[in-house]
Amino acid sequence: MVDLTDFSDIAPFNDEEASAALARVANHPNVPWVSKFLFPNKPNTFLHDVLCSIKTVDQFQRVVMSKAIQWVIDNTITEFTYDGIEIIKGLKTPYLAMSNHRDIILDPALTQMVLIWNKLPETQICVGDNLLKQKTIELLIRSNRMIKVIRGISARELYLSSQVLSAYIRETITSGTASVWIAQRQGRTKDGLDVTEQGLLKMVDMSGGEDFVKNFMEVNILPLSISYEYEPCDIMKARETIIKRNTGTYVKGEDEDLQSIMLGIKQPKGHVHLQINEPLTEEEIREASLCDAKNDRYQLIRHAVDRRVISGYKLWKTNYMAYDILNRCEKYADRYSSEDMEAFQGYLAQQIMKVESTLDRREVGEELLKIYSNPVVSKENL
Repeated sequence: MVDLTDFSDIAPFNDEEASAALARVANHPNVPWVSKFLFPNKPNTFLHDVLCSIKTVDQFQRVVMSKAIQWVIDNTITEFTYDGIEIIKGLKTPYLAMSNHRDIILDPALTQMVLIWNKLPETQICVGDNLLKQKTIELLIRSNRMIKVIRGISARELYLSSQVLSAYIRETITSGTASVWIAQRQGRTKDGLDVTEQGLLKMVDMSGGEDFVKNFMEVNILPLSISYEYEPCDIMKARETIIKRNTGTYVKGEDEDLQSIMLGIKQPKGHVHLQINEPLTEEEIREASLCDAKNDRYQLIRHAVDRRVISGYKLWKTNYMAYDILNRCEKYADRYSSEDMEAFQGYLAQQIMKVESTLDRREVGEELLKIYSNPVVSKENL
């Protein structure tokens, strides 16, 4: 029997645990390089000394992590904007931020920066344990308010693990301890279509009682939409989609997730926007509860989240240009210039050349275009 009161294996580190973990991270051989990268005007030993001095999670966020994310914003983003912060300011209780998922680290990290800038409490963040294979990464991430989501296990183990995760999320929110950020689906969107996984909503509901309305009202689902002018790891996503379609499976390389994290951090992203949407209402949840079948109830909740995510998603010139190229039309030609189109086509050609020659480059180009054009299709269908 799973012990739903024991969250030690998945919960973020407390202050004492984080302090000890970061002191261990400080001795990693790559720390001097990272220090010079993030703090170019400081000695190479600066980050080592800072990590050894950290006493609390808040201090780690303020002194190290916020500086790292600010570097990403200053050096790889043309402009980062956000809207809807008054919605969070008006909430009386913690919430479950349910976000579309385009980048492994940046989606939640940029959300935290918006909260920091507005002097609002940061959330805890659900992250798959596939990112925690290296002990140093696990120590670093769990010191950064990360909740470990266990994956790659048997159906029975997954059910028990989901019970624990659900109970932890509900306890964290309803006790007033913290809000929680979670992606609307497992794994990043590979095709530009933001769709909430029904299994995620089942997981949330698992820890509740018989009252469906109460179960969802007390976690206070707050949908978020994040959009990038240039999709992080776009060519890697297109490549993965094609290989999986052509072979029936895709096996990640040993360090592929880490490579994706680093590429997402370093590559230019153009404009980025975070939209904070209205939380789900009691009326919507009550309407869903009237369905006889539980799956139908989850479907209505899913649609409510998806409508907000898609509605709040900000379209960029890249989205409109990809749509017109893919559909061989000029439907959105008023949204971009000929110079914009020439630059975007050059970018696409450059990205396509990065994949191995054994792949059909025409097929790669089409998948790349879908990543950018599908958000337009979603808006049209809304």
